[in-house]
Amino acid sequence: MADGAVNLLSDTQTKPTAAMRAAIAAAEVGDEQRGEDPTVNALQARVAELLGQEAALFLPSGTMCNAIAIQLHVRPGEELLLHHSAHPVAFEAGGPAALAGAMIHPLDGEGGMFTADAVREAIRPPHDRHAPRTRCVSLEQTTNMGGGRVWPLERVLEVLSVAAENGLHTHLDGARLLNAAVASGVPAAEWAGGFDSAWIDFSKGLGAPVGAALAGSAELIEEAFRLKHRLGGAMRQAGIIAAAGLYALDHHVARLADDHRRARRLADGLAACPGVRLDPATVETNIVVFGVDRAAAVAGALERRGVRIGAIAPNAMRAVTHLDVDDDDITRALAAAGEVLAAHAAA
Repeated sequence: MADGAVNLLSDTQTKPTAAMRAAIAAAEVGDEQRGEDPTVNALQARVAELLGQEAALFLPSGTMCNAIAIQLHVRPGEELLLHHSAHPVAFEAGGPAALAGAMIHPLDGEGGMFTADAVREAIRPPHDRHAPRTRCVSLEQTTNMGGGRVWPLERVLEVLSVAAENGLHTHLDGARLLNAAVASGVPAAEWAGGFDSAWIDFSKGLGAPVGAALAGSAELIEEAFRLKHRLGGAMRQAGIIAAAGLYALDHHVARLADDHRRARRLADGLAACPGVRLDPATVETNIVVFGVDRAAAVAGALERRGVRIGAIAPNAMRAVTHLDVDDDDITRALAAAGEVLAAHAAA
């Protein structure tokens, strides 16, 4: 059991393990801006192969991966299609507009997913000079605010087909792509290889303290490096943090299944609590989104009992399992939730 509170706010709350810290301390380093950091180079090659792409670029954050990809694919005044709950819409400080001049065309769909038909219907007539050009479609795998859902591979391929038919660029926000790969048994390259750009995060379920990597064609990644520099993403002797990413890929991928199992156990327990709106069958990976009235009040009461679960809307909460949450923590969280929600329902 982790010391202190049971922290289910996000899988970004993880701390590097002792073995990961040792790998960080032992990392061979060089100037990554000159291509001379061997650990960064090894991580980039590893990610490119993992995602079925030609090349990859190590970046400080997943948000920078999205920011660079959108700038590569969308010119100012052009349109980006993505789900209305996707990360660039709600959690990137208006980056698509501020950095790329991109118009956002949000799509609807259950669990953070939309259909190929929704994409087809959203595409603007290409010769209508009064409308913005539809330029790119972005998917989030797994879905974040959608509850950690895994896009079915068939639906992904259908969306990619519509994009190809209409000359659209495609981007995969793969912050939790490896959760999808573990949950589905479909290799990451099968999910990501058909996209123009794709990325994975090391600082979520993989447990690294920082970092992400954007992958695509060699030409695309060369241009991405220019944008990385423009955005202040130069990191110099970055092998120290790249080593954590390599360690995570070696040691923390298969164990994501433990997070999924614990999330489902948490969902089963929460669904039995009074006032909770949740179908545990929809919990496929490590994210549990559930409905409850006056969510902020519930979150505050839980935190006073040593359990941190975020209120993401007035009547919705999100709990996320990760490598710093064990079985005893789930037991503790459910006990606290049972007490809090029973009192909440009776109030």
